[in-house]
Amino acid sequence: MSKLKIGNYEFDSRLIVGSGKYPDFQTTYDATIASGAEMITVAVRRVNITNPDEENLMDYFKNSNVKFLPNSAGCTTADEAITLFRLTREATGIDLIKLEVIGDTAKTLYPDVIETIKACEVLSKEGFTIMAYTNDDPIIAKRLEDAGANAIMPLASPIGSGLGIQNRYNVHFIKEAVNVPVVVDAGIGTASDASIAMELGADAVLTNTAIAQAKNPIMMAEAMKNAVIAGRLAYEAGRIAKKPYATASSPTEGMIF
Repeated sequence: MSKLKIGNYEFDSRLIVGSGKYPDFQTTYDATIASGAEMITVAVRRVNITNPDEENLMDYFKNSNVKFLPNSAGCTTADEAITLFRLTREATGIDLIKLEVIGDTAKTLYPDVIETIKACEVLSKEGFTIMAYTNDDPIIAKRLEDAGANAIMPLASPIGSGLGIQNRYNVHFIKEAVNVPVVVDAGIGTASDASIAMELGADAVLTNTAIAQAKNPIMMAEAMKNAVIAGRLAYEAGRIAKKPYATASSPTEGMIF
């Protein structure tokens, strides 16, 4: 299976996991390792990775190959996100980021794509490698790429909903619209959702709640790992065409009865 390339970074795993909603940092670590993921996204406003005087999630991963992906969850304006990432880079040296600016904080947690584009333009000029969370709109996806995004992260469905991909066609449309990796993000509920995303042509999948709030997070992490691998292999192999009628598996032409 080919590598995932985002900016100057390369990854063997095409599964990205989150760090929220776990009971403790140890479970976060155990599930992440079980998933085989090489990136874990962290809401730096909510999870400590910058204060060495308190329990720090980075300490749990210091001997692993898992790269931290700070995100701007909780930010509602471009200026908030820009300031957050500047401070985070100064504290940690990390320049690979997940940019998200939320427009509806009360109900849907849908992104404010206008503010996201504004932030992307600034952060790109400052040398950040940007993975931009957005809605499943191919027009906005292209605008984000033009603004400097190194990966586009369209939602599958609302964050934490577990509804899976609600508009499969838009994954195709976004893949056609941009030349950077497309990472399906938000709304993945179980392993089959991740596999479908990969079969549709997504370059990677990000999931958090589906693992963290499963009855057995470690087992679900393993399921997600295998689902992403299977989905990507199926995509690269090329599925058969869909037909309205049956086709015999063993052709009868030329047979002697």
